[in-house]
Amino acid sequence: MAVKAPPEDAQQIVSLALDAAFYRTIYADAPGAARDPLKHYVELGWREGRDPAPWFSTRRYLDAYPEIANARVDPFLHYLREGRREGRDVFPSDHAARYFTPQLRAGRAPAWSLEALFEPGSQAAPSAPRVSEEDQALAATDFDADFYRAANPDVGGDDTEALRHFLAHGWREGRDPNARFSVRDYLELYPDIEAAGINPFVHFLRAGRGEGRQPRHAMGFRYRILADLAPMEARIRGAAEASARVRAGSAAALRAALAASRTGLAGLHVTFSHDDYTATVGGVQACLQREAAAIADLGRDHLHVHPAAPWPLLRAGERAPLGLVWNGSAIGAYRPQTIAGVLRELVRKAPAGPKSFALHNLLGHAVGEVTAILDALGQRRGYFWLHDFASLCAGFHLMRNDVQDCAAPPPESSACGICVYGPWRARHLAEHRALFEALQLTVVSPSQTTLEFWRAAWAFPADREVVLPHARLKARGPALTGGAHPFRLVFPGLPAAHKGWPIFKELALRFEGDPRYEFLHLGALPARGLPIDFVETAVTAERPRAMRQALEASEADAALIWPLCRETFSFTAHEAVAAGAAVITNPDSGNVAAFVSSGRHGRILADEAALVAAFESGEILALTRGARKARLYDLAYSRMTAELLAAEAAP
Repeated sequence: MAVKAPPEDAQQIVSLALDAAFYRTIYADAPGAARDPLKHYVELGWREGRDPAPWFSTRRYLDAYPEIANARVDPFLHYLREGRREGRDVFPSDHAARYFTPQLRAGRAPAWSLEALFEPGSQAAPSAPRVSEEDQALAATDFDADFYRAANPDVGGDDTEALRHFLAHGWREGRDPNARFSVRDYLELYPDIEAAGINPFVHFLRAGRGEGRQPRHAMGFRYRILADLAPMEARIRGAAEASARVRAGSAAALRAALAASRTGLAGLHVTFSHDDYTATVGGVQACLQREAAAIADLGRDHLHVHPAAPWPLLRAGERAPLGLVWNGSAIGAYRPQTIAGVLRELVRKAPAGPKSFALHNLLGHAVGEVTAILDALGQRRGYFWLHDFASLCAGFHLMRNDVQDCAAPPPESSACGICVYGPWRARHLAEHRALFEALQLTVVSPSQTTLEFWRAAWAFPADREVVLPHARLKARGPALTGGAHPFRLVFPGLPAAHKGWPIFKELALRFEGDPRYEFLHLGALPARGLPIDFVETAVTAERPRAMRQALEASEADAALIWPLCRETFSFTAHEAVAAGAAVITNPDSGNVAAFVSSGRHGRILADEAALVAAFESGEILALTRGARKARLYDLAYSRMTAELLAAEAAP
């Protein structure tokens, strides 16, 4: 799930005090927490009630200061930036004892104190282990200080100080010395080095390289995803715990919030999805923003329903409060029965008017609760969107163990039996079937490719099926000429593994210094310490064309859109082509490959080896803007469900 970009300085401030070793140990079940504790906490962890250090309890801080909870800001960031100066109390994590017990049993006292974080010279600060001059000189030969400082904003000083930090503390915290060496991989690959307590980077330089040891796992990022893969049971348990911490509002509070109505509830549109589209960014969220704006243009009220805490699948028996967004503003969390009861009461009193609903994603919802809310509106006929494949599996990307496309085999197949999502798939499908049997749903797909795949994978009893693309190209301007720069390859969007970021990163590392190529990342957050230029680019409700404009300004020759999963629709592929860039993708990318093929908008390469070979040989240079005589396009965006409602109402 994509998340709202944190404040500009959030990572830098939080990095000063977040305990990476604690976070990795306690939250080993959280996808992404082990790879990048800082990023995970800032983007997701605090929202899930996770603690950033053994001395700070997120839950207790929010309980003590409800105004911070109501403001929906990161409590740890608030404490570091304002709370400690205001004299606010902090409370130890409930997990502190579990974390420190192994250290105490081994005779090692926990080396942390709050004062030490802000007074590094105090006696409370842990002393730095001694490092020999020989080790320091050896490590300096391949240590990338610029990479290290960029990847670890809490580390300052000159090159020598950065190196000393790595040798004394950094490697023990899983920090890498350069972009080509993984501390975690080396220690996991060679347990003899971990058992000996040797700095893995120093060992590699002194002996490991000569012995044929590898600086990273041969499986690359896929190995790390598998190593960090959390069982579904742990994810569900975490979701239930996070949901239990949410305070549910009263029926009176909900009535008061809904009183600020555009129509007196005469005209009402209700949507369901997996999160608050006003607080997070991503494809589904952008679609909901457009739908909300179009519903307002129709003069209707809009109620959005989402799980108050994220869930990894549909709920079936588990209880959880639901968050509400009313006409674009969050109005709190409520129990499902409260929502249904208040809506039934208010709708009965409201003037007659049109009612409608659209289901965008049901992760975290329960079918009985959805139908109860819709019954309160007197609605059974509505729309079901195929933004992803969550209706086919809890693993909505359809990736076996999050690393390989699975093509949605039958749930009883052996392929499902070896996947972390497999044991839960039958339940997930049964809940969706119950939904389709209870309601009269028109399935809306953003592409024909997606609809055909979805229909072939499972036979849900839908009333109708409609294809409505999220965006269409409209030609503008003459053919483009080539720029004076080298071939410029862009990665647009979030640097996530399932979007192909590790493949782009490896290309940039492999061809670093090759005068034929330049590499550029356009996104909300940078991936630091790499030979990749970065331009901050965030698509928002106010700036819906920000990515296309940034791509056009960059004069990109091509965009690497290499998802590991089947895309139902790719905004970035359309934005890249609209900006004059070719799209480079793989055959398993779903609608991306179909879009490229149907419009001759780029190149489909068989696999990652073929991708590297095209760059090695220079064959990829045939995709320069000048060679292709590329053109610019406008994008005409869909008004989503509002477009379908308007078509229904037309005479």
